[in-house]
Order: sequence, then structure tokens, then C-alpha cells
Amino acid sequence: MPRILSLESNMRIAVASGKGGTGKTTVAVSLAVSSALAGVPVEYLDCDVEEPNGHLFLKPRIGSSRPVGIPVPVVDEATCTRCGRCAEICEHHAIAVLGGRPLLFPELCHGCGGCVLACPTGALTENERVIGVVETGQAGDVRFVHGRLNVGEPMSPPLIRAVKKAAGHESLTILDAPPGTSCPAITTVRGADLILLVAEPTPFGLSDLETAVSAFRGLGLRMAVVINRADSGTPELEWLCRKQRLEVLLKVPDDRRIAEAYSRGEVPVEVLPELRDGFEHLRRRLFEVVGEARTPRLAGADRVGARP
Repeated sequence: MPRILSLESNMRIAVASGKGGTGKTTVAVSLAVSSALAGVPVEYLDCDVEEPNGHLFLKPRIGSSRPVGIPVPVVDEATCTRCGRCAEICEHHAIAVLGGRPLLFPELCHGCGGCVLACPTGALTENERVIGVVETGQAGDVRFVHGRLNVGEPMSPPLIRAVKKAAGHESLTILDAPPGTSCPAITTVRGADLILLVAEPTPFGLSDLETAVSAFRGLGLRMAVVINRADSGTPELEWLCRKQRLEVLLKVPDDRRIAEAYSRGEVPVEVLPELRDGFEHLRRRLFEVVGEARTPRLAGADRVGARP
């Protein structure tokens, strides 16, 4: 039993979806709250930094806020020889030499520092450009972290990485991923013990789940499924899960009261106690699946529950 607790308190679950509107955040916050009610140390990380909404349900008390930036180049024109080497090395076209002068596009810069290293005269240095903030706080017994990307910023992955870095190491960590399968979602799920895909039994839900499975499977991560509004729509979603060898860990009913709780900014498991058994089963099954995957690697670990 002690080993079970140590494993469970050091587990990262990414809650993702092939598209928006499937109930991903509802599942993520419900899993966080139900785990806390069961006495499990838990933290919720809202990695959908372009449109974070977990705070609307968990209503955390924010204790700290810090800016997050990326390094962008600054040109000393007195030293610059206009050789164009910086522009040649930049794959994202964040720097160009036009009319014999270097021209910077900071919003396109990925902060890799390649141009600074390539400059033969040392004419390039770096300044930090703030792209957003990471805020941490407490929502009851749930530790809360989210990021807020500045309006107009085109790149969210650096901020997502900062949110993930703010996570603790001795708790069940739930990462609420951005919808879809683009770079922000991939950045979120990397390093997770399991990706929990939330899908709905509709033709669009079927197609988007298939897309998500195809994209995430290339990362070599374990996946499982939660079906939201399970007793409506097409049964073909479960057929797809069987075909893809994905275990369905929870079926959330199509209950008007859940939608009403969502519209009021309430966590369903707090206002509908009958849902808690389902989410408790989900948490225990997640622990079993992740534990089974970790057991061979734990044999030589220095301490039980250590992250490989």
C-alpha cells in the first residue's frame, strides 16, 4: 500500500481532446476536485494559456504571479557589418537584412539564440520580451497553476513550458491541455504518464478522436478515453476505441444538470455527488494503468515512486 500511495502522488495525467467543446476542462477540474476530496495531493495546471478557463470553476486564491519572456535579439548597428549571417540562420524569418540594414520581427522570434551565436562581430545581444504570466494559487485542497498569454502573441509553447515547470513533484498533476493536436497541445502532453482523451459520440467527435490518437501515438505515450455525454449520439465511438486498443475509463452521462452546473461555473462533482464514484473509479484506474507501466522501471529505482 505505501508504494501505491507514492506512485499515485507522483503521476502526471494530461487531459486532451481532438477539438474544443468536448468537456475536457469539465473532466480535468472534476478529476482534480474528486481526487482532493479523496485525500490525494493534487495540482491542476491549466496549459490552455490562450484561453484559460479552469479558474472560472476552481476559483483559486492567486498567491503569486510572475512574467514569462523569451530572449530576442538586439542589434548594435555600430558593430554590425550587414553580412546577413543572422538572417541566413534564422529558420523563422525573424530577422532580415533589407537595404543594408538588419530588420527584426520580435513576434516571429523563437528565442533560440542562433543568430547571436552566428554573428561574427558580436553585434547581436539578447533582451527578454515578456509574452505572458504564470499565476499560482490554491483552490481548496487543489494547488492551482495557469498561464495567461498576452493578447496578440503568436507563440504559446514557451509559456506552456513555464506553467509545467511550476508544477510540484509529489502530487497527482493534472494538465489541462489546449484542444486539438497542434504545437501547444503537443508541448503540454510531452512528459505525461498518460494522455486522457475526452471525446463525445458524434460524427465530429469520432473524426477528431481518430486524428488525436494518430498525432499523440507518435509520442510513444499511453492513452485512454473518457466519453462525455455517453448516452447520446453514435455508438461508433466505442467501436473506434476498441479498434485503436484504447480503454474507456469513464462514461459521463448526458445529464442536463451537468450542463447547468457548467453554465454557473460550478464543478459537477461538487454539486452532483453521484458523479464522484465515477471519477473516483477513474482516478484509481489511472493509477493502475500508470503503475503497471512503471513497475518494470521501478525495480532498480533508488526510491519507490521516483520519476524515471
